[in-house]
Amino acid sequence: MKQPTLRTLTLAICALTLSGIAPTLHAAPQKAGTSASAQQGVKRFVLHTNVVDGKMVYVDDKGVANPTLTVAVGDTVEIELASGEGAEHDLRIDELGVASPKFSGKGTQRVRFTASQAGEFQYYCSIPGHRQVGMFGTIQVTGTSQPAKSASSTSSDAALALYTPITVPQKGADPTAVDISASPTQLPPPIAAHAPQVQKVRLETVELSGKLDDDTSFTYWTFNRQVPGPMLRARVGDTIELTLANAKDSKAIHSIDLHAVTGGHGGGEHTQVAPGQEKTITFKALHAGLFVYHCATPLVPQHIAAGMYGMILVEPEQGLPKVDREFYVMQGDMYTQRPIGAKVHQDVDLQRMSDELPTYYVFNGAVGALSKTHKMQAKVGETVRIYFGVGGPNKIASFHIIGEVFDKVYSEAALNTIKHSVQTTVVAPGGATIVELKMDHPGSYLLVDHALSRTGKGAVGVLEVTGEGVPGVYKPSAL
Repeated sequence: MKQPTLRTLTLAICALTLSGIAPTLHAAPQKAGTSASAQQGVKRFVLHTNVVDGKMVYVDDKGVANPTLTVAVGDTVEIELASGEGAEHDLRIDELGVASPKFSGKGTQRVRFTASQAGEFQYYCSIPGHRQVGMFGTIQVTGTSQPAKSASSTSSDAALALYTPITVPQKGADPTAVDISASPTQLPPPIAAHAPQVQKVRLETVELSGKLDDDTSFTYWTFNRQVPGPMLRARVGDTIELTLANAKDSKAIHSIDLHAVTGGHGGGEHTQVAPGQEKTITFKALHAGLFVYHCATPLVPQHIAAGMYGMILVEPEQGLPKVDREFYVMQGDMYTQRPIGAKVHQDVDLQRMSDELPTYYVFNGAVGALSKTHKMQAKVGETVRIYFGVGGPNKIASFHIIGEVFDKVYSEAALNTIKHSVQTTVVAPGGATIVELKMDHPGSYLLVDHALSRTGKGAVGVLEVTGEGVPGVYKPSAL
């Protein structure tokens, strides 16, 4: 039996993931030569984007998905493009030097070019993840290729572009960028014991320019305009009715995959939401623990690295032991085209992301989020609980607090497994932990990833503890 290829498996997974996007069409048989009109050597085509049989595709005015476009050498080709579901797309044909502007929402874009060489070439969408989930077709150019006019001809430029990195213009930091970092103190209170009940939750995916660092901005993709997204809280046995809305000015389709959900790709299969739309899923909280949620739309690592992650706590029937203070902290790794500290608007670097070479490591979405923007405070004698997770998308965290020892660690956030007196706990990407510690001495306690080079890339927070220290616990020598 022939083994499936990696590409086949990838497409199968992506097709399942995208099967819930509305409107969903069914493909008509593909046909060659689907031009809308042809006169005096001009071939015109109309293509709009949509989702067909679980794949992102281009659809022509006859309903054919990814039609074969047939033209002749020397023809002038004009393609009219529109976004059928509102997300952002483009169209490229590398060998013919064709690259359309990006288009989304209402309105159309047109590309016009001369078919200068014979052959079969692929047209495709270059938005990350879209080509992988079906956005490509064939343009067939018949006849004999025209000789190259010069070394700087369009076809030569296109060939050279295959091997030459695209120059990314540097832009200054966005002066309108807003704070996207979630406050570590903003989390739902403990849930009183109750019979299983229905909770209704609504989240909105929003794309916005946020403050990554001093004089540095970044285009974040978020749940509810914050990173991490809101912490959700339920009890075992509860039923959660979750509605996911995508802001109408978004450029991308978004979704949510909750690791606490059984079935439907954690919800990702049925929450693929186009700009301006919303979808609802209902699930039962079957397992107690602290679970990550994140966007599950291709290119999934890009959506996560842009800030689309959060956590849901499912408390056991008897609840968790009472503590004095609770904090909500998540670590993420980010990939940008300029070095850390550059006073610019940072763009995502997909190659660095693929190579797993983060530029930044951040707590709660931004450099300084837990050291300058938000305060974590406690008093001597109080017991502190930290819900800590790793959005990723790629890197393990070694969570440690300098100057303290965790009295309790709920290993891998499983509430039935407790370790005591732990110095550093490892948290996988897409994983979580819960730590508890009683504060015995005043001071500034640093939250770090103990891969300590990462502190210089943003992964550091401060817990300020005030009050009189417990006698004998710590005493510096007299000067």
